[in-house]
Amino acid sequence: MPVVFDVHGYLQPGIMQNAWSGMGAYGARHGFAVIVPETHVLPPKWDYRKNSADIAFLSEMLTHVEQTLCIDKRRVYMTGLSMGAFTTSSVACQLADRFAAVAPVSGLQDFTWCRPARDVPVVAFHGTGDEILSYTGGTGSRGMQLPASDGTLRTIGRQMREDKHPQLVPNAASIPAQTAAWARRNGCASTPTTKQITHDVARTSYACAPDSSVELYTIYGGGHTWPGGDPALVPTQITGPITQSISATAIIWDFFRAHPLRGPMDA
Repeated sequence: MPVVFDVHGYLQPGIMQNAWSGMGAYGARHGFAVIVPETHVLPPKWDYRKNSADIAFLSEMLTHVEQTLCIDKRRVYMTGLSMGAFTTSSVACQLADRFAAVAPVSGLQDFTWCRPARDVPVVAFHGTGDEILSYTGGTGSRGMQLPASDGTLRTIGRQMREDKHPQLVPNAASIPAQTAAWARRNGCASTPTTKQITHDVARTSYACAPDSSVELYTIYGGGHTWPGGDPALVPTQITGPITQSISATAIIWDFFRAHPLRGPMDA
């Protein structure tokens, strides 16, 4: 079976990510396995930096899955929300030989050190009304009020002001600019095409080789949320609104299905 890793965000347990995305239930209906990794640190967070222990943990988890389940190694994918999207972006950089495609939701990141072993297809989602991770780049006003990532009794905003080199800070470039950086990395054409999909969603895509696709779904007015998710499960007074005009889960799976790994692989 194909496998999708569904990675939780900052302050968020895996069970919450599974509920917000609905990926597990969707996989049960559409024939793919879903792995929901979880950190056991407080506050819950991922170290997505280059050569971090958490990236090694995810690689080792995939090895365990390969050894214990009957999976298709050409169709292993990763998605994630918020810091889970940061981690998904990092995995695309560091484990490109093992994950066929990625889908960062509310947190696509471009890293200066990113040198993937191959072009990695990317489909991203982000709301223009996201006040936790701003569509225009960096941490939003609500994100500044979250607890500090080092476990101290500070806010992220205070941590960023006081620490000379604060850890786990998002890229200051806008989400469209970071999408364009991934397109350049994948050798795509420099000028994108944007198409209105619904009344509040537009898709920006680049002319790329078939195995190098890069797409961004912009949700106008959308919050720090999973498009198509159940609003009853989400504190929308904090995260902002959830569009129901698209299903990120369905779009992600369609994108993943179209982008398996190609070429020779180890047995």
